[in-house]
Amino acid sequence: MSLKSFDIGHGIGKGQFGRVYIARKKISGYIVALKVLSIGELIKVNAERQLRREVEIQMNLRHPNILRLLGYFQDDIYFVLILEYAAKGELYKQLVKSGRLKEKKASRYIAQTARALSYIYQKHVIHRGIKPENLLIDLNNEIKIADFG
Repeated sequence: MSLKSFDIGHGIGKGQFGRVYIARKKISGYIVALKVLSIGELIKVNAERQLRREVEIQMNLRHPNILRLLGYFQDDIYFVLILEYAAKGELYKQLVKSGRLKEKKASRYIAQTARALSYIYQKHVIHRGIKPENLLIDLNNEIKIADFG
């Protein structure tokens, strides 16, 4: 697999080492998010081990409220994570846009987040960045915990 396997769309996020793009797999038409990380930047700040840990953790988690890592590949310049696409984006952006959530929706999001956290703690994983920017929302208004780096 390579970047040529995808039709890459617009950027949907930005991180410390790269960007996230919406993309469509050319053969299947499946919509994903591609987290494209610069290998040079990762090496420069000695973050290869951190990335390896993120991949190992996320490949072994299977829960409806955790963003799925579908696969990964690399070339000479980039390391690419193929992620489930959460179409409604970050909870943070929804909060900024609407100011606050209705009680019913907020309680659903809290329950979903709590179930996902309980699951990862049972797997002996601690997510050190639970914040609205790392809680994504899919088309069905389900929370997806992201960014296990």
